[in-house]
Amino acid sequence: MVGAEAGGCSGLTPGAKPENSRSSDFRAVRAGYIGDRHPVLDRRSWGRAVISSPVALHDVVRAAARIAPFVRRTPLERSVPLSAELGIDVWLKLECWQRTGSFKLRGALNRLLTLSEEARARGVATCSAGNHGLGVAEASWLTGVPATVVVPGNVSSAKLAGLRLSGAEVLIVGADYDEAEARAPEIAASLGLTFVSPYDDPAVVAGAGTVTLEILEELPEAGTLVVPIGGGGLAAGAAVVAGTVAPGLRLVGAQAAASPAMHAALAAGRLVPVADRPTLADGLAGNVAAGSMTFPLVRDAFAAIALVDEAAIGGAMLTLLDRHRVVVEGSGAVGLAALRSGALSGSSEPVVLLVSGGNVATDVLSGLLCAGS
Repeated sequence: MVGAEAGGCSGLTPGAKPENSRSSDFRAVRAGYIGDRHPVLDRRSWGRAVISSPVALHDVVRAAARIAPFVRRTPLERSVPLSAELGIDVWLKLECWQRTGSFKLRGALNRLLTLSEEARARGVATCSAGNHGLGVAEASWLTGVPATVVVPGNVSSAKLAGLRLSGAEVLIVGADYDEAEARAPEIAASLGLTFVSPYDDPAVVAGAGTVTLEILEELPEAGTLVVPIGGGGLAAGAAVVAGTVAPGLRLVGAQAAASPAMHAALAAGRLVPVADRPTLADGLAGNVAAGSMTFPLVRDAFAAIALVDEAAIGGAMLTLLDRHRVVVEGSGAVGLAALRSGALSGSSEPVVLLVSGGNVATDVLSGLLCAGS
């Protein structure tokens, strides 16, 4: 994309920051793990490692090295208009400019690159509301691993069109994401394929964690990171990285009120089924699979999850388009919607909004523009 290649757009300032101790620590961690040496993880300034997690910092660092030749290091830029509007220092991590239009390529590619030769030859299957499927399809093309993507009947038309052009086999199963997710592992098993969960997979979570790794390398003084939450893969990756090297970083989730699975789980102390209503944040829709590894990571690391309604999501999408010329899907706009709700008022340290994707259908965007005019 032109804006991504140029490294800037309207209302954004590049994120060059002076060197500090945490920046140096990150480079030391990267160098140590990539060289298969194990740096000391109990340095006082690094805080407490997430001991019980199935994913550790070294998994994220190795994932970053593994996928680096294929993914973009997306811009982290300060939003001048949003900082002025909200009275806090707002930064945007623009994963909407990632290859395939979302962060999902990171986890999908890391998973396929860690398959055994036998598994690679057989191929993989996944389920997706769209973005993870696009990530798996792109990873399939890059690695030569055959891929089958199971999507629900209510998949976004923009994402379905992209999938059909990707070369992956696309199966439309069930009316909504929950039905597709329930059937996909059975389909994978019947075809002899490795199932790649969009979030409940250590390699996928490690790949997603590379986003937070990049943010903290470039802006180590960040005080809050606002993360869109659906199944929790992106949030779990953030928890692993922050829990080890940035324990002072406040993690806040943002989720559509129309599909509040993780929010309801935190309130109940366990995963519980919720109604899944239509939402602009279709990439975050659906329940979380029973026993998912993401729930305890989110539960233990996140300060809160803010629920946002459809009007707030649509307004955030339009703001990012109008003030920054950035096209963002509903799932990527929930962080700004949450910020505007007052969830983080009075923050004195930089607040980073993780803008997770930009795959919005033209008819959805045009409808918002017409309604807002």
